[in-house]
Amino acid sequence: MATLDSALLDVVGGRTGKALFKAFDMATVRDLLAHYPRRMAERGELTELGSLRLDEDVTVLAEVTSAQVRRSNNGPRLEVVVGDGTGRLHLVFFGPRSTWRQRELVPGRRGLFSGRVGDFRGTRQLVHPDYLLLRDEHASDALAHAEADMYAGRLIPVYPATQQVRTWTISAAVRQALALLDPVPDPLDDAARARHGLLDADTAIRAMHEPEDREQWLAARRRLAWDEALGVQLALAQRRARAAKDPTVARPGRGDGLRAAFDARLPFTLTAGQQQVGDVIAADLAATTPMNRLLQGEVGSGKTVVAVRAMLQAVDAGGQAALLAPTEVLAAQHARTVEQLLGPLARAGQLGGADAATRVVLLTGSQPAAARRAALLDAASGAAGIVIGTHALIQEQVQFADLALVVVDEQHRFGVEQRDALRGKARTPPHVLVMTATPIPRTVAMTVFGDLETSTLAELPAGRAPISTSVVPRANHLWYRRVWQRVAEEVAVGRQAYVVCPRIGGDGAEVDLVADVESAFAAEEDEARRPPVAVLATLDELSAELAGLRIAPLHGRLPAEEKDRVMSDFAAGRIDVLVATTVVEVGVDVANASVMVILDADRFGVSQLHQLRGRVGRGGHPGLCLLVTEAEPGSPARERLDAVAATTDGFELARLDVEQRREGDVLGAAQSGRRRQLRLLSLLRDEALIVAAREEATRIIGADPELSHHRLLAEQVAALVDDRRAEYLEKA
Repeated sequence: MATLDSALLDVVGGRTGKALFKAFDMATVRDLLAHYPRRMAERGELTELGSLRLDEDVTVLAEVTSAQVRRSNNGPRLEVVVGDGTGRLHLVFFGPRSTWRQRELVPGRRGLFSGRVGDFRGTRQLVHPDYLLLRDEHASDALAHAEADMYAGRLIPVYPATQQVRTWTISAAVRQALALLDPVPDPLDDAARARHGLLDADTAIRAMHEPEDREQWLAARRRLAWDEALGVQLALAQRRARAAKDPTVARPGRGDGLRAAFDARLPFTLTAGQQQVGDVIAADLAATTPMNRLLQGEVGSGKTVVAVRAMLQAVDAGGQAALLAPTEVLAAQHARTVEQLLGPLARAGQLGGADAATRVVLLTGSQPAAARRAALLDAASGAAGIVIGTHALIQEQVQFADLALVVVDEQHRFGVEQRDALRGKARTPPHVLVMTATPIPRTVAMTVFGDLETSTLAELPAGRAPISTSVVPRANHLWYRRVWQRVAEEVAVGRQAYVVCPRIGGDGAEVDLVADVESAFAAEEDEARRPPVAVLATLDELSAELAGLRIAPLHGRLPAEEKDRVMSDFAAGRIDVLVATTVVEVGVDVANASVMVILDADRFGVSQLHQLRGRVGRGGHPGLCLLVTEAEPGSPARERLDAVAATTDGFELARLDVEQRREGDVLGAAQSGRRRQLRLLSLLRDEALIVAAREEATRIIGADPELSHHRLLAEQVAALVDDRRAEYLEKA
């Protein structure tokens, strides 16, 4: 007999075990049984062949409609056509030793066919596919594979497979493992299962692979998805419980402090959302439990003003605030914006400074030595109430007098270690405000940021103009020329433009600034294509297309002083067209910019495109975003662009983004390169399940914070959230 922790080699045999380990990194029975079928096929139900995509490894259930041997100068080949009743797929076998297959691939036979989808003269085909014919009661034994007996009279599991290990090999290994498996103990008691209508663990794991019917398979999927949701929510509930036991210094507001003075000098009225969220954050800061809050909002919804008011409350209470930004361009932009908003309130010790002023300092890695020393001294002495910087803030030599509040802008651009290093510079646990302009669907927020309270700014401030977005096929030369004509027209009436490219170029470099997970996903489709459009090459092109206009580049390879000068010149209107990488994605605020051209737009993700276009239309002038692409109509990349062009609703696009990126691994495996741990849980489809699991986890941790009396649940959490992921959750 065997348990879930038994070595796979001992259960399924050395040859199969080694193949499974090489293909899928499976070492134990648990690993094998957690390799769930992608779907369950029925003998009478054929695969929809019209949905197959090029270069996709597939396993289809189809029926042979014809098989012919054709001869040419290159020798014989067997051409087989299989169908699903509506569509057709061609199978091709080359060479004289392939013609014998015609004897078994006879019209009417059904089977599983596995291979990579190719295209020949517009026809979808599999070349030399592997196949397993299902036993036909009317056929002789010689025309049937013995392995097909294992599918007799039941649903057929179709597993994620490789060219070396096909789905029927996995199915045979699973069947053998289940036959030897001892009953699986259940971490949930009878009452919990009854509360949520769940199968017991042993039945679920067996029915996931060998269900009696489709209804039982769906019930098994639900129980196993519940286990994934509960494991994550238990880890997050433990984190919340531990944070509540670790008090901090309360930072209450003052009626006569900097924040009140700041509110009095604001040239605009706060939106109702800004006021409401600000009040919630103020109450959090006044408590002795550390604030851990996620502030999300549409591009341009006014998150920066909310953050500034929170930072000033921390300063009023005798502490300091640090704002961590992902790029030097954004850090410098934040510093300029905060200083402009505060005016004399940011000039402590300077001519024209207010009596109760503080000081705002910028700290980046490429600052001149004298400026850096001054910034370090101001932070360590407490002279600077607000310190804004990049990852340079977390370096060992950076010290704070009394760090009270940490604000992390565009948190997804940072590693958890970076955020934790900054938080560790406080004498007591600091309050933490995490901001993102990428809207997050509710279930994603509950699962990824389940230890954070969430606030949302949905209302845009007055004065934001509408943005129209159009997709421009690069191959249409008239349309492409029109792109540059529109840029010239906007500049002619006094506006400015951005042109965004996915890489820098020059010196043979292929390295760009597409560094986040989302963009890497979008780039997966591009491996066989030409190199992405580069900033430096585009500068040469625009010198002819936009002759007479003032054009300048902005990218991460420029020295810090040059980047700051370019952004200052663009903000002051001394540059007409800024040709940049994604350094302008967030935080850059030039009200006069009205048009953005994104070249090779299909190489960016949905949320990133939404962020980029949010840079225009900020000054009352209608915004225009042109997405230039070589993606063919109907392709996934083109569908992504069409979706962005169809709506400016960030939350709708966020859901689409999660769906198209297959939801990734919410515990960070996408960043670590490790195997996904959430295999069944859908962050969009399983909302009710996630809500129920969160409530159950809160109840369990409330009674047993360390799971001391729930050994199996503790083991389940440990299996789902290994040491590395536990560290991720602890620091996130």
